[in-house]
Amino acid sequence: MPRLALYALVVCLLSTAAAVVSFVRGESWLGVVWVLLAGLSSNMAWYYLRKAKTAGRAVGRAS
Repeated sequence: MPRLALYALVVCLLSTAAAVVSFVRGESWLGVVWVLLAGLSSNMAWYYLRKAKTAGRAVGRAS
C-alpha cells in the first residue's frame, strides 16, 4: 500500500471517529466538518490506491 494512501486512510478513520464523538456531544456543526474531512480523505486514499495500481500495471507491461 502506498504511503500517501495509508496516511489518507488513517486521517479518514480518525476524522470518522471525531465526527461520531462530535455528534454524540451534540456539536452537529463540528460533526459535519469532520464528516466532510472523512469524505475528502477517503477520496484521496482511493485515488492514491488506484494510481499505484495503474502504475504497477504500466511497469508490468513494460517488461
